[in-house]
Amino acid sequence: MIKWNKHRIIDNSFQYLGIASTAVGLILLAIFIGSILLDGVARIDWDFLTSLPSRKAERAGILTAWAGSIWLLVLTAFISIPLGVAAGIYLEEYGKKNKLSNLVEINITNLAGVPSVIYGILGLEIFVRTMRFGGSLLAGAFTLALLILPIIIVATRESIKAVPSSIKEASFGMGATKWQTIRHQILPAAGGGISTGIILALSRAIGETAPVIVIGALAYVPFVPKSPMDEFTVLPIQIFNWVSRPDHAFVINAAAGIIILLGVTFLLNGIAVYFRYKWQKKVDF
Repeated sequence: MIKWNKHRIIDNSFQYLGIASTAVGLILLAIFIGSILLDGVARIDWDFLTSLPSRKAERAGILTAWAGSIWLLVLTAFISIPLGVAAGIYLEEYGKKNKLSNLVEINITNLAGVPSVIYGILGLEIFVRTMRFGGSLLAGAFTLALLILPIIIVATRESIKAVPSSIKEASFGMGATKWQTIRHQILPAAGGGISTGIILALSRAIGETAPVIVIGALAYVPFVPKSPMDEFTVLPIQIFNWVSRPDHAFVINAAAGIIILLGVTFLLNGIAVYFRYKWQKKVDF
């Protein structure tokens, strides 16, 4: 009885400690976001969005940064989505269940937790040096595609697993082939979960800084990229560049850039939550 009371006291202590830590974290986050909003909201206007970088803070804008981010996001999506979804379908529906497949599954799951700078080093060696893409958008897109592929593959597999087996059996009972069943029954039923995983993966990619710095993305680009082989910068690098400046006006610019980046990230995560909610209702039904 005494031991049970001690264990209960310890469990309650950890629970209260966790609640207190969460509360402190939320308060600090609210203070941080509040200070950014106070500094940066007034700086956001049409000129800020459409101006090129400048050595004068009042003239500096994020045109090249957000254009580079959009280019990088679109190219990364084109590369990673077909490969990730196809790999997830193959591993779940076609791959044989043996020791090798188990090893592959474990490694894919572990790759999702590898620090992003490691992918940057890998991209530097393969895409920048070996394939001679240089510090281009294409090199950055391939590097970020490697980064988010494990997330898309895992999301695809889990979404397919969640599809009721009765749907597959009914399709086979009607004489459909395996591919017809996957295309017309399984993928539509799993589409919400797959879309959620893709959007969350892309929202991670758009906020990454370490991989694109390693492959050679520039801190100052005085032109808007027009092709996948152009040099580029992205919003996180532009923000980092401004924060490192001694002039407080550049810090205000950085706060405005952070607000825009946070807005894009929250928007993508909100869309992912919506798709997840709609898909969960459909699966429960």
